[in-house]
Parts: sequence; C-alpha cells; structure tokens
Amino acid sequence: MRNKLAETLVAKGISNNNVLNAIRTIPRHLFMDSSFEGHAYQDKAFPIAADQTISQPYTVAFQSQLLEVKPEQKILEIGTGSGYQTAVLLLLKARVYTIERQLELFKKTKIFFGKMGYRPKKMIFGDGYKGLPDQAPYDGIIVTAGAPEVPKALMSQLKIGGRLVIPVGSDEQIMTLFVRKSEKEFEKTEYGSFRFVPLLEDKN
Repeated sequence: MRNKLAETLVAKGISNNNVLNAIRTIPRHLFMDSSFEGHAYQDKAFPIAADQTISQPYTVAFQSQLLEVKPEQKILEIGTGSGYQTAVLLLLKARVYTIERQLELFKKTKIFFGKMGYRPKKMIFGDGYKGLPDQAPYDGIIVTAGAPEVPKALMSQLKIGGRLVIPVGSDEQIMTLFVRKSEKEFEKTEYGSFRFVPLLEDKN
C-alpha cells in the first residue's frame, strides 16, 4: 500500500527519491486513529486529535521536496501534529526541532515518538509564530499550518541560503518558498493553492 501511495505521488509530480523512500518506509496508519486505518494510504488528509488533521501525503511530500533536506541539516518544524511530517524529516536524516501548540496533541505525539523510536532533537510545546530562537539559525523551516502572514521571527531564524516553506493565506493558502539570499534579501516563489488548518498565534 505504501508503494502504491508512492506511485500516486510520482504521478502527481513528486520526484525526490529520498522523500519517496520515506513515504514507502513510514507506517502512516500508526499516526492515525484506528477508525481511519483503512484509509491511511489514500492520498487524503484525515482528522486527528484537537481538531487538527494529518496532512495529505502529497502535501507532506511536496513540502519536503521544496525544503531540499540534506543529511545533518538543522530543520525547524512548526506544527508537529500527528508527527508524520516529523518522521519524514527524520528519515531524510535531518536534525529536527519541532513545535506544537495544542497540548493534547503534543502529549500524545511525544509518547508516540518514544514508542516508535523517532527522536527529534527537541520537541517543544509552544507558539510556532515565535519559532525557536535559542537554536537558530536553521537550514530549513517548514510550517504545516496556514499562516495569514509570514511570521517575521521565522524569517530572521533562517540561515543565509536557508529555505522556509510556508502555506500563506487565510481561507486557502498559497504554498510559498522563501530562500534567504542575504541578511535582508529573500527570494520568494509561489507554488499553487493548498488548504491547511490555521496557524494559531498566542496573543498573550
């Protein structure tokens, strides 16, 4: 089923072999509610705890491909969610720092990672809008929720040459890649519309 899913993603334009191998390797059904297990290898998003979703495999693969992860790169993930995207990044041999702001999901996924042997460098309960400045700068930052605007903190925590992959917009999002060219200059490329749960900011 995982191989078939990978074939579906190839047909949709995913070409990065490392990303496809991660999709073939990771048991996605374990990241989902047992009632959805039969649907785990369809290219669809499904509900998880705390009114969140596990992203569509194509979206995970597309964002991962845009990030162009190389082994040992330091990657910040905003929105741990079910942990499926985190697992893909770990299989790409990244050093992953991941932030989740839904406490129920944070606790559940942290326990799950322990059972499965997935070991991000750090898993934090906190506000993704702020990023994680004490570990910056990052080779890549991936945001797995729809941001009405691009958080300035995330831009500032990117290395020169680093890549930020973020869906930008309110109701529907445009997948956007920023590559940091210098201290003040970013190259921006847009890649069509996607739909994500909203990125929530802690207003306190």
